[in-house]
Amino acid sequence: MNSPSILIIDDEPQIRKLLQINLESNDYKVIQASTGKEGITLAANHRPDLMLLDIGLPDLSGHQVLKNLREWNNNPIIILSVQNNEADIIAALDNGATDYLTKPFRTGELLARIRAAIRKNQQVDNNSIITRGLLTIDLIARTVKINDSIIKLTSTEYSLLSILVKNEGKVLTHQYLLKEVWGENFQYETQYLRVFIGTLRKKIEKNPNNPSHIITESGIGYRFQ
Repeated sequence: MNSPSILIIDDEPQIRKLLQINLESNDYKVIQASTGKEGITLAANHRPDLMLLDIGLPDLSGHQVLKNLREWNNNPIIILSVQNNEADIIAALDNGATDYLTKPFRTGELLARIRAAIRKNQQVDNNSIITRGLLTIDLIARTVKINDSIIKLTSTEYSLLSILVKNEGKVLTHQYLLKEVWGENFQYETQYLRVFIGTLRKKIEKNPNNPSHIITESGIGYRFQ
């Protein structure tokens, strides 16, 4: 069995060295980048099984690197950062991070989270390409196409659509969708939901004013069909 490969994107040489020693001693292959741009290039060239990403990089913000990677790569990305404020953590998770650990971190905990993330990624159902008419949604690649043309969705738009798709035929309440996409504190911010449902419909529906996929259940929520 091939050893999983891990890409470290961090500008601190001592952190990269520490991670390399611990990862290689646990049979992981290690690739290293000291800048955001180098990390994106290595991720594209090597397709690592998991990435460890620092937020404070010298050229690009780690959040910007994360957004770029999530446009085409669905493998686990764990954030390692000295930033422990709630806003940074929420932003990273909203942009597609798999997990978030603050520095200094415990090596045993990091290794456990790496194992869990890789294991979960390997268990993703390979039969997750959903086609409804001209609309095709690939839940592994995180791509949405209409008539084979890729539709550009934001991370939040994709999260909302994927939840609806995974619950096809079920009526999902406003509160449930708000909690799943935005979190516990947004369960009653229904204006958020209306705005994003509207933009989603404009992108995936042939007639957004008479949608055939994202159906409104008046006073309750929405249903995907």
